[in-house]
Amino acid sequence: MRKYLFAGLLVWLPLAITVGVLMWAVGLMDGVFHGVLMAIQHVLPTSADNFLALLAGVPGLGVVLLVLLLIVTGMFVTNMVGAWWLKQWNNLLSHIPIVKSIYVSVKQVSDTLFSTNGNAFREAVMVQYPREGSWTIAFVTGRPSGEVAAALPGEHLSLYVPTTPNPTSGFFLMVPRAACLPLRMSVDEALKYIISMGVVAPPAGLIVPPEGADPNRVG
Repeated sequence: MRKYLFAGLLVWLPLAITVGVLMWAVGLMDGVFHGVLMAIQHVLPTSADNFLALLAGVPGLGVVLLVLLLIVTGMFVTNMVGAWWLKQWNNLLSHIPIVKSIYVSVKQVSDTLFSTNGNAFREAVMVQYPREGSWTIAFVTGRPSGEVAAALPGEHLSLYVPTTPNPTSGFFLMVPRAACLPLRMSVDEALKYIISMGVVAPPAGLIVPPEGADPNRVG
């Protein structure tokens, strides 16, 4: 009975967690959308109350509108006029005290992670951390530059070492290039390996280098 219980748990637990996370995300977006509707309700005539109440009761509408907003925003900022307005917006927020320290930092990180031309998280390597003899998987985010690069002897790589099982937090390291062992597994496979604490490992025969990457290259 115990064996069957755990076998059933392994089947339903991932599905239950996935559904729970999706429902939480949809509920969050619907809550934000409902708040926006309540704010609009004070501006529009009373005759529009029934229509707003109808919109607020549609499940998942907040997610749909958020996706549409992101698409429309992306279409706007990718043309000449939108790029100019985006530049002015960034300049404005970059000159507001307190706000600029948060906004600029977040923007630099997001531009690095989500840029289609960037090299962040394009390659997984193994590095000895937190001490010699202990190995962990890290992701190459680039190379040190500026004053930091000038102070380091030899060639170094910038690495992000994620924590387990939550890879959204981690450590930033600058390690000699010779101390990094390249891996042929993709970034997705490496993340699965980290999140599962080594349980879900890609089969050795199926590990392939990331698209466009040299399997013998590090950084």
